Amino acid sequence: MKRILNFILLFFFIDIGYTQSKPIHLWKEVEGMEGESTRLYVFPAPDSIATRVGVIVCPGGSYHHLALSHEGFDVAKWLNSQGITAFVLRYRVAFNRYHHPAMIQDLQRAIQYVKNNKDSFSIETLGLMGFSAGGHLATMGGAFHKEDFLKPLGINNTHSLKPDFIVAVYPVISMQDSLAHLRSRTNLLGRKFTKNDIDRFSLELQIPYDMPPVFLIATKDDFIVNYKNSLALKRALLEKNIKHHFQLYKTGGHGFGMNEKKGGEAGKWNILFKEWLIETGFLK
Repeated sequence: MKRILNFILLFFFIDIGYTQSKPIHLWKEVEGMEGESTRLYVFPAPDSIATRVGVIVCPGGSYHHLALSHEGFDVAKWLNSQGITAFVLRYRVAFNRYHHPAMIQDLQRAIQYVKNNKDSFSIETLGLMGFSAGGHLATMGGAFHKEDFLKPLGINNTHSLKPDFIVAVYPVISMQDSLAHLRSRTNLLGRKFTKNDIDRFSLELQIPYDMPPVFLIATKDDFIVNYKNSLALKRALLEKNIKHHFQLYKTGGHGFGMNEKKGGEAGKWNILFKEWLIETGFLK
């Protein structure tokens, strides 16, 4: 009971503590989905420095809960400081008894919503950024962009679900026994899954030839998610000749977000990320 209360309080304080964001109920207009808790928090870039770039941010939390503060709202504030409009996604997780396809449905719904309203948000380019399990979700958003998980819900898309770029920070990538973060795997797939499920959601096996460019961060001393997840993704990107940047730090651990005090040099990866956005032409 205490644990449940803590999570309730967490979401309560999150909702009232960031009044500058505008939470959007993504499923409100979809019949049969009106009661879903998914929210998209919008942090518009200041008009004076707006770049017409937007990023949907997927916090981590092992697909069980969400680290909305330091891997969501804090990240959004930095993106805003760079003239980038941020959309922090509170997607459904296993804590509330959700498994696949709830997570990718939420992400695709967010992509659809932002693209449908890109003029009002004043953006032309849309990327996905994810941390830990959120990194798996963001990467899945690129790898599975041709598979419409919204169609079974009666939703018709007028825009492509393909993002322009992917940012994966200390991400979960593989579901294979040798690499998987087991808690994330169970939370995503449930307790009953097959070898086909393992292969399907091992994203190193699912990279298409039209995968968006990827910016990838990992640390060798990551004590939660084996950094070899990122190595497996890097190999897959090289094999398909996908444009990417892989930055492997010796130290930094896991879960530091953009916090230099927690991650040391690794916590400053956002500086390299901005340089990459400029080099790739996404940011001018």
